[in-house]
Amino acid sequence: MCRSIHTLYHVDPPATAEEIRAASVQFVRKISGYSKPSKANEAAFMDAVGEIEAASVKLLDALSTSATVRQRDQPAQRNYSPR
Repeated sequence: MCRSIHTLYHVDPPATAEEIRAASVQFVRKISGYSKPSKANEAAFMDAVGEIEAASVKLLDALSTSATVRQRDQPAQRNYSPR
């Protein structure tokens, strides 16, 4: 999806409201195809951003895990098999 949207769950330091908002804007930009909507579409664009932001906060608050918290400066370890 959007390369600039990073994992916001279970990281240290925790995600800020600004990071959740920025991820929501990036998501709506991607699915709408607009990097900046026209005046005619601005209200719908911003409504969608608000709804995605609210859903994201609700999701992050509802998730639980017993895994250790990831540090932000360390990317998630991926298991790649050799070719």
